[in-house]
Amino acid sequence: MLQPYNPKNENIIVHVGGQLLPRTEAKVSVFDSVVQGGDAVWEGLRLYKEGIFCLDHHLDRLVDSAHAIAFTDIPDKEEVKQAIFDTLKANHMRDETHMRLTLTRGEKVTSGMDPRLNQKGSCLIVLAEWKPLVYDNSQGIRVVSSAIRRNGPQFLDSKIHHNNLLNNILAKVQANVAGVDAAIMLDQNGFISELNDTNLFVIQGDQLLTPHADACLPGITRGLVMDVARELGISVTERNISLTELYTADEVFATGTMGELTPVVEADGRVIPSIERANLLPRLREGYRALRPKLCTPLPF
Repeated sequence: MLQPYNPKNENIIVHVGGQLLPRTEAKVSVFDSVVQGGDAVWEGLRLYKEGIFCLDHHLDRLVDSAHAIAFTDIPDKEEVKQAIFDTLKANHMRDETHMRLTLTRGEKVTSGMDPRLNQKGSCLIVLAEWKPLVYDNSQGIRVVSSAIRRNGPQFLDSKIHHNNLLNNILAKVQANVAGVDAAIMLDQNGFISELNDTNLFVIQGDQLLTPHADACLPGITRGLVMDVARELGISVTERNISLTELYTADEVFATGTMGELTPVVEADGRVIPSIERANLLPRLREGYRALRPKLCTPLPF
């Protein structure tokens, strides 16, 4: 599923390193750490008419990720919020907007891996675009299992929301070649971790299952869905899940800021009756959408 280009984004204004710049001028240096080695952290945020969804949750994770990889210059959360508000105001955006928030370690004095070469401070990028949700939730998505494993803590901790996404991109390449929407990434033991871009849930009867947040990212939407399920009296279990359990599930769905709750209707050619036998997913969706306005930060303009 390829996201379409929206002509409304041709003349957007982008925040880069403290400046609001036209799209054609919004650039970072070739010496920036994100160019040199993917040395940056990021967040994806969604703007609804009620405001920015889970803004503080995302900024907390951004700061934690930057601290975990030893950034020495992390902007204050209020400073980041102001950069976001300024960018949205400059673009007259109040709904149906996706934001890619990136914090790089900044520009190096010379090319190299050593973070001590980063002597000019970090660089904050706020890229806001007019975008619908990435998946069509009414139809669901088709997926294939990838040969590319998701990183575990012994390699690169998934709890760091970093820009070094090559393993996820390679998994997406395999999904593209297979002609499906996304790829299932397994952990080092062959259990399901997540999709290349979203978390996964499996429903068996009245049980909601999801992989341990070891190799997978403990996503913000993932956590909210688990909270909603418990409030509805639905049993939630984090455990190892095999591909066979996914193939034979009553329902499977993916969660993420850019997709909300998306049914998975086929995996490795096996049809999953997520639409025909849907039972818990509609209730979870309803609970999630009811919760959403309460977690939105209104725009100050």
